[in-house]
Amino acid sequence: MNNYSDFGLGRVGIWTFVLDMQPMSRSQQAVVELEELGFKCVWVPEAIGREPFASCALLLSATKNLTLATGIASMHARSATTMAAGWKTLTEAFGERFLLGIGASHQHLAEKVHKRTYEKPYSTMVEYLDVMDKALFVASAPTVAPRRVLAALGPKMLKLSAQRGLGAHPYFVPVEHTVFAREILGPEALLAPEQAVVFDTNPQTARETARKHMLTYNRLPNYANALRRLGWKEDDIAGPDKMPSDAMVDAIVAWGSLDTIAARIKAHLDAGASHVSVQVLDPDVTALPMHQWRQLATILSSFN
Repeated sequence: MNNYSDFGLGRVGIWTFVLDMQPMSRSQQAVVELEELGFKCVWVPEAIGREPFASCALLLSATKNLTLATGIASMHARSATTMAAGWKTLTEAFGERFLLGIGASHQHLAEKVHKRTYEKPYSTMVEYLDVMDKALFVASAPTVAPRRVLAALGPKMLKLSAQRGLGAHPYFVPVEHTVFAREILGPEALLAPEQAVVFDTNPQTARETARKHMLTYNRLPNYANALRRLGWKEDDIAGPDKMPSDAMVDAIVAWGSLDTIAARIKAHLDAGASHVSVQVLDPDVTALPMHQWRQLATILSSFN
């Protein structure tokens, strides 16, 4: 297992959109329990759910030491100046307990949801970060440096993530991507991949749950291109029936017993990850997976 810095996030964190599906009071209760269980970081998304800065503020207010990270806040959802203001506002209030993850998102979200133009994501991100870093902020300033990571899959964005932030938060990636990413990032940067898991030892039902999740992502160009770059074939990524192959499912989603899931987390850490954000998948996509989170908590000490 590697010794790369986890920047105070712990070796294993939680990635979840399910908090958005609960009343906020229930979500606050859930993150309080996650903190008590020993998790140091919870990642929340931005798509068409809760506004992440507001959500993180409420979740941070309910906890004492837990870090909240955005995985990711879309640069198309707000101007760079507004992104910088939200970043600094939460950092002033909560210090290093807030970690901003920024991403270029996807064409369909940028154009259909935010009515923005999606082109040249790398150069657009560079320009966006430049504006963020020069943005006026006439308010009480943070007393610690605000922290950010980039959603990064390809070599250029990975390199940028180390140059302009703590590092990278790759999503929907197999372990071989972690090897690839660490080589590009170098030894100092944070590498925090997301890993989806299913607590189900039945191959058929476990893969059904995994495929339901994967069909949201496997045909999106950003993710498909990243998998092609690693050598995956078209029929693995999305065959004639649009479904990923069993091999692709098993590479993206770890399913089975707690020991099997722990082995996948360890594989990422051994491959160069600093921190692994675990997304528990359940057939009921709206249910809080408290039981599975409690199981994960029993193995935290083995990674620290």
